[in-house]
Amino acid sequence: MKKIFIDGSAGTTGLRIYERLNSRNDIQLLTLTEETRKDINARRDALNNADIAFLCLPDDAAKESVSLVSNPDTAIIDTSTAHRVSPEWVYGLPELKGQRDKISASKRIANPGCHATGFIALIAPLVQAGIIAKASELSCFSLTGYSGGGKKMIAQYEDGGRDALLDAPRQYGLTQKHKHLPEMTQVCGLDVAPIFCPIVAPYYAGMEVTVPLHHVNVQAVKECYAEYYRGGVVYFADGSDEGGFISAGKFSGRDDLEISVYGNDERMLLVSRFDNLGKGASGAAIQNMNILLGVDEATGLNV
Repeated sequence: MKKIFIDGSAGTTGLRIYERLNSRNDIQLLTLTEETRKDINARRDALNNADIAFLCLPDDAAKESVSLVSNPDTAIIDTSTAHRVSPEWVYGLPELKGQRDKISASKRIANPGCHATGFIALIAPLVQAGIIAKASELSCFSLTGYSGGGKKMIAQYEDGGRDALLDAPRQYGLTQKHKHLPEMTQVCGLDVAPIFCPIVAPYYAGMEVTVPLHHVNVQAVKECYAEYYRGGVVYFADGSDEGGFISAGKFSGRDDLEISVYGNDERMLLVSRFDNLGKGASGAAIQNMNILLGVDEATGLNV
């Protein structure tokens, strides 16, 4: 039975992974007490005794944890931003061409960012197919539930006396230096970072990422997605909507990701919808763990 350790199990992503793995009978969870979970020696022992370790920590703490691992057989799945564009790490989006095999053979896997997952799922196949150029100057806006901001933001939004400004969607990342931009650019093979407009809204979970395109053959785009995503956690659903609307909360509580296309050859919208805590975080991490374990990658996922 494989031993799994979650370093940072008290955070939003770590807690969600723990809750979901705790009911599985094919793995053994290694845990620390509340008194020892921040003790560096206890963490070192747990990391090196694990077959697979999840890092659910801020970037600097994640780097520290990696430095503690001396066991060459310990595989690490890092959910932080620290290693997503590092050449020594494999980017953990198995739906990308050839990426599943790289993940299964790796000991260092960088779990994708939530916004980045939606953008890359839309753009990488089109760049690879030559439908859009690497030099394209793209824009992207992305709606997310407030749970994506972690415990502090969740507490702010669920406070009965919260600021009235939290009752409406709020755009952030205004400096165009959002932490997901490097992976969005590099993994898609783009020459230019997209203009990125993330928006947090007053609902708990769910994400809707949209990329507009001008003067691209809409049928070619649809055929590309249908061929690229055949079965599995990510799939193409042509024109999926709810009576002319598309809700960012449709996939809340799920671990799959839906891609759809709207519009025409002159102007079109590419849309991905998923749960920022599911395929955007803990669900993706568990999917990567399943690939490392050699079991069905949808095991324990809600798809």
